[in-house]
Amino acid sequence: MTNLLAIAIGSAFISNVVLSQFLGICPFLGVSKKVKTAVGMGSAVVFVITLASAVAGVIYQYVLVPLQITYLQTIVFILVIAALVQFVEMFLKKTMKGLYQALGVYLPLITTNCAVLGVALSNVQKGYTILEGIVNGFAVAFGFLISITIMAGLRESMEYNDIPKAFRGMPHVLLTAGLMAIAFFGFAGLK
Repeated sequence: MTNLLAIAIGSAFISNVVLSQFLGICPFLGVSKKVKTAVGMGSAVVFVITLASAVAGVIYQYVLVPLQITYLQTIVFILVIAALVQFVEMFLKKTMKGLYQALGVYLPLITTNCAVLGVALSNVQKGYTILEGIVNGFAVAFGFLISITIMAGLRESMEYNDIPKAFRGMPHVLLTAGLMAIAFFGFAGLK
């Protein structure tokens, strides 16, 4: 149990996928304009990464390893992720049209989000069991949700600030992300 807790804290805060590993930057910067859409995107990423970790772990352990075709792991993981994102996209389109439209092009980008594939591959590389992989996947995605929500909140609150012309737009966002990364670096002492 303590091992799972250590994996969860380490993946969500210490090795935050966006702020320390720099994976998943595209949706992080693109969808973090409003808190509502950021939470929606973060929730979709939590669902996809957690489920992808479980399915990829099962496929790796019970199909790829016994058949000695582990060299196909990247291709198989990409196919699993693409199928899961299609499922999420269909679900949101049917049940939450507003969120589906607000996420726009960024929802299909979860398929190519390197954070999703990165988690599946790191679970294998670190030798995690299926349960450890699921915990790691959920924690990584939860860390992404925390990061994107904080960024959206900061961007909303700073929208009406008097910012020098040279720093308006993306320079301001990148500086904010850098400061967030420095702040999350403070969690490194938890290990």
